[in-house]
Amino acid sequence: MFKPVVQEEVSGCGIASAANILGKTYQEMKAIANAMDIYAEDELLWSDTRYVRRLLGHAGVETSVDETPFESWSALPDLALLAIKHHQENGKDFWHWVVFKRLEGKAFVLDSASYLPSNIRTDFDEMQPRWFIEIKGV
Repeated sequence: MFKPVVQEEVSGCGIASAANILGKTYQEMKAIANAMDIYAEDELLWSDTRYVRRLLGHAGVETSVDETPFESWSALPDLALLAIKHHQENGKDFWHWVVFKRLEGKAFVLDSASYLPSNIRTDFDEMQPRWFIEIKGV
């Protein structure tokens, strides 16, 4: 299949997800992000959708305007950013970015977390997405 990008920083899931969508390495995507004043250490990368939208938009990738509430895995578009592990800290929303893909009818999630035994996931019941952003034109 292909080798998913694994985040190289604890808070680098947004950068790694963009890399997984764009077919870049973590280091390539991090250099692009840093040049745009987007840094993995900035908690806004995983508490605000504008940063990953900017990264993808910079590469000419169109995203849905709004976040769409998750209803079911079968209702997802063929390519989407998913917000999983949603939680709040001091009243602020945070999440972990992952990429949902459907290729030739087979669905899977690219999860960049370095602690996983496999970064290609099909354990859908374990992930519990909150919402998604559709990725278009890739």
